[in-house]
Amino acid sequence: MHLNTEDLELNTYYNIEEYKATKKAVVTIGTFDGVHQGHQKILDRVVSRAKTEGLTSVLLTFFPHPRMVLQPDHDLKLINTIEERVELVANQGVENVVIHPFSKEFSRTTAYDYVKNILVDQLSAKVVVIGYDHRFGINRSASIEELKEFAALFDFEVIEISKKEVQEVAVSSTKIRKTLLSGEIEKTNNYLNRDFSISGIVKSGKKIGRTIGYPTANLHIDEVYKLIPAAGVYVTSSFINNKRVYGMTNIGTNPTVSDEAQQTIETYYIDFNEDLYNRKMELFFHKRLRSEEKFKDLEDLVAAMKKDEQKARSYAQQPR
Repeated sequence: MHLNTEDLELNTYYNIEEYKATKKAVVTIGTFDGVHQGHQKILDRVVSRAKTEGLTSVLLTFFPHPRMVLQPDHDLKLINTIEERVELVANQGVENVVIHPFSKEFSRTTAYDYVKNILVDQLSAKVVVIGYDHRFGINRSASIEELKEFAALFDFEVIEISKKEVQEVAVSSTKIRKTLLSGEIEKTNNYLNRDFSISGIVKSGKKIGRTIGYPTANLHIDEVYKLIPAAGVYVTSSFINNKRVYGMTNIGTNPTVSDEAQQTIETYYIDFNEDLYNRKMELFFHKRLRSEEKFKDLEDLVAAMKKDEQKARSYAQQPR
């Protein structure tokens, strides 16, 4: 499948073979989960080099994530769904994203075949921009030194993102996953250079919220690999009818009113009462208010929610 997303000015290819090179390319390779500050720095370099030399810019990435295939018991959660990642990369100005299906068979590709068949023959790479610790080929056996040797053989240039440059950014996808899992949403947003978000469809819930004056939108996320922040109450917002609407979101199992262990993501939007059922919503996270608690009764729960609402209103009224 090939999508030409005009709004994003990005061509997306879901297989390497679909990409037909019409000009030489500046290529970068990686998972780019989170598209965080460090990734943005690499993509900026790719885009600027392509523009300077009249080349096209290409990100080669893989899905599923290699660890999902090679270590299936690991239960890896990702900061972004593949659709979110594509959109974020488009925002950086990259012209082409090639998302190749990662499989055990593909993991057995030799370093030589990977470089010749994919980078050179298929992507027509003139420049490859890559991190100092990038590894490729069967068993990840080849390093950037081998890539430089192939570059001399096949006449392309390797631009190495040095360890110093990476450490200056002081951020990684692993760090971001940890901050999300511990609920440190403000730190997460700082690392990402934007507000972390999740997207899903609003589904019907148990409707307990409306009985206590806090009707909520119950967000259902299909992508089981998407990382959800730690249980707790957050200040969040969504764009509804082209307007930002703030709210407070509870992630957890609602222990005060339910004995079920199933996690829900429920948002009370402030001063808003439209029907959102079956609508696709993107929820942006701004601040964590507290951890999820089991209250003595509904009265205590409502009292806590009123305090949460005051804090969320206060946040929403702050100038930005």
